[in-house]
Amino acid sequence: MGKPRSSKTPRGPAGEPPDLSVTIAGIRLRNPVIAASGTFGYGTEYADLAGIDVPVLGGICTKGLTLKARRGNSGVRLWETPSGLLNSIGLENPGIETFIEKYLPVLRGLGPAVIANLSGSDIEEYAEGAKLLDGSSVDMIELNISCPNVKEGGMHFGLRPEAAAAVTAAVRSAARHKALMVKLSPATPDLAAVALACVRAGADALSLVNTFKAMAIDIEQRRPVFDNVSAGLSGAAIRPIALRMVWELWEALRAAGAGAVPLVGMGGIASPVDAIEFLSAGAQAVQVGSATFAHPRAMNEIIAGIKAYMKRKELRAVDEIRIRK
Repeated sequence: MGKPRSSKTPRGPAGEPPDLSVTIAGIRLRNPVIAASGTFGYGTEYADLAGIDVPVLGGICTKGLTLKARRGNSGVRLWETPSGLLNSIGLENPGIETFIEKYLPVLRGLGPAVIANLSGSDIEEYAEGAKLLDGSSVDMIELNISCPNVKEGGMHFGLRPEAAAAVTAAVRSAARHKALMVKLSPATPDLAAVALACVRAGADALSLVNTFKAMAIDIEQRRPVFDNVSAGLSGAAIRPIALRMVWELWEALRAAGAGAVPLVGMGGIASPVDAIEFLSAGAQAVQVGSATFAHPRAMNEIIAGIKAYMKRKELRAVDEIRIRK
């Protein structure tokens, strides 16, 4: 009787380093660590800081882009909280055409995959912006239907499956040549229903979660800190909730027969352990945001930490980190 075959994943030659590359919606990233939208500018802002190796990142999500330039919100924009950060930036950006002409060529030269975060006030604006991006050299569009810091559009499209499907379908129709990832809101009462609606409308991948709607009060002035009253909460305070939502969505997609749809997890990731938790919970890649403000080398250290973990556990590919059931 022959020797039974091992159930373990075949390993490469002894001493071969782990392969950190991942493929999201047909786009290959050199590793699963992506700079989150709104926290890394257009890439160049960090490229000149000492000790930061921008070219080794898997990808860079741009600051939220709209069809026309926006000034952003007035008043206080950032407010620290215990284990977190409130922001009310308001999608300040130069507009998509200016981004393509002025910023994209430099961003492309940095090396990581370029993911354009697309926002809008209505479906028509989303579609027009998507058409412009479709003719550009960006690798992927991240459709933002989850921003809590704007009065029109944003999160309003991400709360109900019907609205999410409508804007996803419009963007998919306008941008047929680009990978499309939809960024989901934690505020929806049925995340799985919204996610499945986006997939059925043409989304190639899903990213989650955006910031949680929150607020702060200036007790000396006895009024809300932000002109918009509410703001978006990010940072370590939301990480366990975001992790749970990634896990639950991964399970829901598998149950619905959509388990092949890539998930990109985010929410308070600041260390290799944090990132590995999300990869274990079903994410194929992660985005790092607020941590970069406090520690600009965070993403470089997370990449090194994932590599060290895979080497210690004798894992050859990133998807081997995922919990097996």
